[in-house]
Amino acid sequence: MAKRIFISFAIEDKTLRDFLVGQARNEKSPFEFIDMSVKEPWDSAWKTKCRTKIKGCDGVLIIVTKNTKKAEGQLWEIKCAKEEGIPCKGIWGSQDNRPASLPAEFGGVRVVNWTWTNIANWIDSL
Repeated sequence: MAKRIFISFAIEDKTLRDFLVGQARNEKSPFEFIDMSVKEPWDSAWKTKCRTKIKGCDGVLIIVTKNTKKAEGQLWEIKCAKEEGIPCKGIWGSQDNRPASLPAEFGGVRVVNWTWTNIANWIDSL
């Protein structure tokens, strides 16, 4: 059975999310994606729906770039996942777009290089 993975990303990094979804279309992919990208202004109703989606997932995969620090929605998703006890793993969006430091919300979240092996191993461990 496929694992349900929530992808957390800054809206500016939508292209990276699209690349990740493309990788997941590989017939050997062990997971499916839940996309809760921001399409409407942030409000309590969105957060309630998003929390429900996150709670229904096996893990949260976080795409980390320099945009992450200012991505209020993404940071809220990470905080929410941690509150709900959902395992989180960060992947670097690219080698040249790494932030100098990670926001406080990343406490306890390991960030690894974006490789199919790293992603698949983490998902297999869930």
